[in-house]
Amino acid sequence: FSLGVLVLLAFLMVLLSLVTILGNILVILAFILDRNLRHRSNYFFLNLAVSDFAVGAFCMPLYIPYALTGTWHLGRSLCKLWLLMDYLMCTASVFNIVLISYDRFLSVTKAVSYRAQQGIMSSPATKMVAIWVFAFLLYCPAILFWEHVAGHSVVAAGQCYAEFFDNWHFLLCASTLEFFVPLLLVTYFNMHIFHNIQRRQR
Repeated sequence: FSLGVLVLLAFLMVLLSLVTILGNILVILAFILDRNLRHRSNYFFLNLAVSDFAVGAFCMPLYIPYALTGTWHLGRSLCKLWLLMDYLMCTASVFNIVLISYDRFLSVTKAVSYRAQQGIMSSPATKMVAIWVFAFLLYCPAILFWEHVAGHSVVAAGQCYAEFFDNWHFLLCASTLEFFVPLLLVTYFNMHIFHNIQRRQR
């Protein structure tokens, strides 16, 4: 990049990171300070805000210099930590959106049983923990152990990307679970919500 483009990109990336951090801090603070917000479905929004805050506060700031220079200057250990956090938080964010859509689906299509469970906190807590467990299992073991199982690392010096970056079999399976299945689920839930509301209006 030319110097002018470099400065502009750096400014926009830092601005995006700050907006992500501040926006999600506001969501978290609102949840902490206002007791009226502490009901079942809003816990899922809190879960989403935590994962997105971590993306803005940790993942994006470390990615900005790497994206602009094309070289990773922060060492192998921090590279691994960044990859773990980046994949974990982004995957958790996607899964949280599915969970929020599912919760909305239940609240509209099965309103009576949904209201009856409003006071039971174990169910939302279990779902929130499950989100993080599934998000961790999808990518993190591969990030941690891929090179040890393969017997060598394919990541060049001065670079930072997952060892499975060129393995299309793994990427196809993981992408299906992280993007395509969530897309289908969110579409299904929201189409049912839309048709249910339309039916009530008639």
